[in-house]
Amino acid sequence: MKFLVTGACGFIGSNYVHYVVNKYKDDMFIGLDALTYAGNYNNIKELVNKENFKFVKGDITDREFIYKLFEKEKFDVVINFAAESHVDNSIKNPQIFLNTNIIGTSVLLDASRIYNVKRYHQVSTDEVYGDLPLDRKDLKFTEDTPIRTSSPYSSSKAGADLLVMAYYRTYNLPVTISRCSNNYGRYQFPEKLIPLVISKALRNEKIPVYGKGENVRDWIHVTDHNIGVDKIVREGKVGEIYNLGGHSERTNLEVVKTILKQMQKSEDLITFVSDRPGHDLRYAIDSTKALKELNWDVTYTFEEGIKETVNWYLNNQDWIKNILSGEYKNAYKEVNK
Repeated sequence: MKFLVTGACGFIGSNYVHYVVNKYKDDMFIGLDALTYAGNYNNIKELVNKENFKFVKGDITDREFIYKLFEKEKFDVVINFAAESHVDNSIKNPQIFLNTNIIGTSVLLDASRIYNVKRYHQVSTDEVYGDLPLDRKDLKFTEDTPIRTSSPYSSSKAGADLLVMAYYRTYNLPVTISRCSNNYGRYQFPEKLIPLVISKALRNEKIPVYGKGENVRDWIHVTDHNIGVDKIVREGKVGEIYNLGGHSERTNLEVVKTILKQMQKSEDLITFVSDRPGHDLRYAIDSTKALKELNWDVTYTFEEGIKETVNWYLNNQDWIKNILSGEYKNAYKEVNK
């Protein structure tokens, strides 16, 4: 089979192509990325010499380009990781999020319909469900939880999800959707909490924590998430949504302190800052459906996963330095002079 993987140079997408390219030697994977600020060609450059992988630079909102790509490659499966995903950025500039996350998805859906793709998979987020109260640990998001978004980012992802399901119902396009909890692991852009804490702690800089750090997130290792996506694409039922959670709820402050302890850094680096507008209180995912239907469950505990993750960043400090200096933006240019 031939797969299109969009957002292939981003955090989750790059980890996904590493996983599948090495696992499925007989399948062909085309990695597509626009290489905007969070797309890092360094994340996938070691794959470009593999016989079953090819990278293409391009934007999912460019309808003419996308149609030509689909006409040429004749994809069997499309997996859409491409998205603007940083909530703070969506508050400052919602338009970019609407364009990539909704318009880009619509272009991919139209191309998938016109060129008879056998499966279209949309990678979504638990943030479309809104949040849960801190004092109700019994409550978790299920696939039937109503959409109740809080930010322009989550609204754009919810809009994309609704569009995907509309194409299933209206055009009989074979689709699936996965909604995951907060990911962590290698290659995560250092605007997000875990790599931000690590990069600032390395330089002994103050680490900003919103409010009192009481907001709770459910953390999933990116490898576990991608195993789930792979199972859904290959075994999931068409027209269904699957939640993928990490069973690892932690407050933001707990996460920060865990990282600082592993790095042997002082908690004095923590500084509390004004809370984010509309900041969701708590996320928690019920993954029972994926467990029952796909026999999927996490393999990492948070303790194991965060230790491995921190060690990766400590052993790959040049990766962080290249991002902070902006040098990473030249990685694709250097090999395509």
